[in-house]
Formats: sequence, structure tokens, C-alpha cells
Amino acid sequence: MKPFSLRDWSDADLRDPFPVFARYLAAGPVHFADGTCYVFGHDAAVQVLTSPAFGRRSPSGGGSPVTRSSALRTMVENWLVFLDPPRHTELRSVLTKEFSPSVVTNLRPRITAIAEELLAGLPMTFDLVERFAAPLPILVISELLGVPRADWGWLRAMAVDLQQASSVRAAANPDAHAVADRAAQELRDYFLTLVEKRRSDPGDDLVSLMVSAQTRGEPLSSDEIVGTCVHLMTAGHETTTNVLAKSVLALAARPAALAELRRGVTPAAVEELVRFDPPVQAVGRWAHEDAVVAGYPIPAGAKVMVVLGAANRDPARFTAPDSLLFDRPGGRNTGFGLGIHYCLGATLARAELEIGLGLLLPALGGFSTGEVEFPHDIVFHGPHRVVVTRRG
Repeated sequence: MKPFSLRDWSDADLRDPFPVFARYLAAGPVHFADGTCYVFGHDAAVQVLTSPAFGRRSPSGGGSPVTRSSALRTMVENWLVFLDPPRHTELRSVLTKEFSPSVVTNLRPRITAIAEELLAGLPMTFDLVERFAAPLPILVISELLGVPRADWGWLRAMAVDLQQASSVRAAANPDAHAVADRAAQELRDYFLTLVEKRRSDPGDDLVSLMVSAQTRGEPLSSDEIVGTCVHLMTAGHETTTNVLAKSVLALAARPAALAELRRGVTPAAVEELVRFDPPVQAVGRWAHEDAVVAGYPIPAGAKVMVVLGAANRDPARFTAPDSLLFDRPGGRNTGFGLGIHYCLGATLARAELEIGLGLLLPALGGFSTGEVEFPHDIVFHGPHRVVVTRRG
């Protein structure tokens, strides 16, 4: 078996990476290749994601995957996902109340209205990602941030360009960093303007909250606010977009599961869809001290990649892991992460998925899928085009 890598996947394997994951998991819960420790087993993944022995910051002090000096690096280094305590704890505490279950419950009527509007007047054949899976979450997060709805299309385009800086995509595109850096500069200018507006004319949105918030007795810096806005805008919609699109693909191939969900999309069904094909297939950590994971010694300073898709299909943890079972007994999967970096917007994403799928499936009637395109990225995993033809 060749050493595992997150790069150079074939189109077929990108569409269905789970047989690849299964082969490596069957050979062992942990693999080493090119100086990186890859974690496939569920229990091993839980340990890495929840242990303080592993963090987002590398031994050199950097946390982001961006290595060159740029507007992008400045922005990404202020993303919550790349921070460790104590700064992570301080910034997350500012934002947590805006993503609480009670706040999300109050948002459900608005999420429903946005979804219904997007579904009104759908043509018989359309791109699911363009018409529904992408705009639904980005419109919701746009409202939370207080940005004009008219800008969502531009923001979505900038978010896609920003993702080009991921190590997997950058390896395949020599212009990727330049594209991403231009997007970062434009997003920085956009949100700096919005921050200045909220300083003089605050509202009840997240940007106003961050402008007025203090940590350690000091206000958040403009870089911190802008970085957080862009992080919420990109990561906050990308996860839901990916799960929505991949759920439709999974259901199209499984008529019995589709028929079951047509009777109602439950929270348990949403959890199972996230387990079955998570929106992000791998996340990185660094060993901050010597550790042992599943019997394998991990030296301090080692880079660790937790393969969430493999952990979510580990037969040692999940019965019939390759099946969609909407009555699967409760239990934690790694689809939204675990530990202190558990997805801040997971409650919101679940509501968007429950409401979105609950309205989408009846609107599609009897449907079929046509052209499907995946970007060459196994980490931020989801199609950027799914052609759907609805009937009835």
C-alpha cells in the first residue's frame, strides 16, 4: 500500500473517498507519511481532537496553512479555527452567545423564509449548488453579520477564491495563492468599511457585537474583527453547502432512504447525513508534547491530520458504517469536529440542513441528478456543481 496523501486524488476517488479511507483504516488506525501522522480510527481521532496535547499552532508559532506573507496570512491567522487558548477561548466567548440554541431557534422562521424564496420558481433543470445549497447558508450568515443581501453572490465568489489557498488546491494550481490573496484583500477592504460603519452606527448584528466587545479589557482589533467576519462567512456557509449537496447525491442513489426523509427530516437524520459524508474530510493539528495515540508514539512537534471521513465510517464505532441509518443510536461523530474547536456554527448548520432539506425534497419531486463536478480538494469536500432535474 502506497503512503497516504491528501493530494493527487483521481476524480472517481474524490467523488467517493470512503473505499480509500477504508483500506487504510483496515491496515491500522494511524499511518505516517512524508513527516505527517494521519489518524483514521474513531477513538484515535477523538483523542487527538479533544486532548490538550494537540493544538492548532505549529512549533514555529503559526497556525494557518498559509506560509507566505500576505493579506491572506494576516486574515487567516485571526481565524478562530487556527487559534489556541487563551486567545481562542477569549474570542470564542464573545461569539458563542450569538450561535446558542435559543438564538438559532429564533432564526428558524427566517431560515424557512429564505429557503422558500430560493425554491420558488425553480426551473425543471438547475444547478443545485448555485441555486440553493450555496445561497441558503450564505444568506443566513449575511443577515447575522449585517451585510447587504445584494452582496451575497460576490461574497460567495470571494469565498471560493479564498479556498484556493488550501494546501491541496494550491498544489494543483500555481496561481492559487495569487487568486486567494486578491480575494483576501477585497474581503479585508469590504469588512473594514463595514466595521467603520458599525463603530459610528451600531446595530444588532455580529459585526456590531464585535466592535463593542472587549477581551482582556481591550477592544478587538480591526484585524481580529475582519478575520472573524471572513471566517464566519466562508466556513459558516461552506459546511452547510457541502452537506446539502452531498446529501442530495446520497439520497438520489438510495430510494428507500429518500422515501424515509420525504416523510420528515429529523435532527437524527441530519446527524446521520453529516456522519455519512462530512463537509470537511480532514483537519490538522500539531503535537505540543510527546503523546501516544492508538499505541503509536507521536513526538512533540509532529504534524497530525485527523481524517474525519474515515473516523465517521470506522466499523469499530459504527454498525454498518457505509449505510444511511436514520434511526442510528446516538453517539458522537466527528463531522463538526470535537473538543475546543468544535464547530461554532454547528447548531445553526443543523437547523439550515433540517429546514433546507425538509423544503427541498418535496420541491424536487421525483428527481434525477446529472452532471456533478468536484474541485480537486479532498479536505474541503463538496461538489461545486450538481445538475438536478426535478419531476412532478
